[in-house]
Amino acid sequence: MAKQDYYEILGVTKSASAAEIKKAYRKMAIKYHPDKNPDDKNAEEMFKQAAEAYEVLSDADKKARYDQFGHAAFEGAGGFGGGSHMNMDDIFSQFGDIFGGAFGGGFGGFSGQRQRVVKGSNMRIRVKLSLEEIANGVEKKIKVKRKVQAPGVSYKTCSTCNGSGQVTRVTNTILGRMQTASTCNVCGGAGQIINKKPADADAHGMISQEETVSIKIPAGVVDGMQLKVSGKGNEAPGNGIAGDLLVAITEQDHATLKREGDNLHYDLYVSLPDAVLGTTKEIDAVTGKVRIKIDAGVQSGKILRLRGKGIPSINGYGQGDLLVHVNVWTPKTLNKEQKSFFEKMREDEHFSPKPESSDKSFFEKVKDMFS
Repeated sequence: MAKQDYYEILGVTKSASAAEIKKAYRKMAIKYHPDKNPDDKNAEEMFKQAAEAYEVLSDADKKARYDQFGHAAFEGAGGFGGGSHMNMDDIFSQFGDIFGGAFGGGFGGFSGQRQRVVKGSNMRIRVKLSLEEIANGVEKKIKVKRKVQAPGVSYKTCSTCNGSGQVTRVTNTILGRMQTASTCNVCGGAGQIINKKPADADAHGMISQEETVSIKIPAGVVDGMQLKVSGKGNEAPGNGIAGDLLVAITEQDHATLKREGDNLHYDLYVSLPDAVLGTTKEIDAVTGKVRIKIDAGVQSGKILRLRGKGIPSINGYGQGDLLVHVNVWTPKTLNKEQKSFFEKMREDEHFSPKPESSDKSFFEKVKDMFS
């Protein structure tokens, strides 16, 4: 079933400002908030859809990609990007401040029943990928050290804030009684404090633990791109949710191929006899070796385009090309016999330059590469 348009979900137009998008989301989130609609699965689904739409439309980069490609901008990325995998805790953790004073107890219900949800800190790692791995997509198994709750640790509700993570103070001013809320200084906003702590745990009941994390990296990623593996960051104390593992992509240089967007470039050097007589050559491609034909009389600077032999688009829109740049190699030293041959060819009409209309200039070739 086709996903509903994010703008339709929030009831705004594409030209809506950031403030209008935020206002529309707040209105919808309050309407379908689970504390206002207990045990209503339809309301819960609408609440999640609104959060997913807001997560994309409130981010300038994601919004631009969505406006251009629609939902396809976030498909085929191994669960990265978009908000379709958000759970209720993610929503309250990321967007709880938008509800403002509409709900008591921080993010929670109208009577302050929902306990504050604390999210663990994110972790960042860098993954190096070869051009072949980028072209085909890859699953990497990476060892990371993350904070997890120690075996045997137990927590209890903070008596100072009663589990809300906030304390409310009422002060008398010349304008009347003023109520303010601040983070609980006893539990640090977690709503829980340690009841029993193992000897090897830190002050928050956490220990460092090495874990192997499987990371599915989609084809077409680019250098510097950051992917997210939800829930594989540091855990939070008590009933909190784990942070995320942020994966920064580093693209390793290839020995013979150069990347430009989704296209690849290859410099092919051919000898003068091969250029005159024609030949076949085996060259590198990200899918393995490829044999190509070099026509007799090929000119130096000619570009051969192998369609679909480049990098797949990260957004799933086709695949780039492999551009082979032919360079005719002129010998620098000749023996007597070779030199004599070329001396005789100086006046031969077959060796005189006769550029045809199909022999494009350098600037025309550059223009063709970007068209």
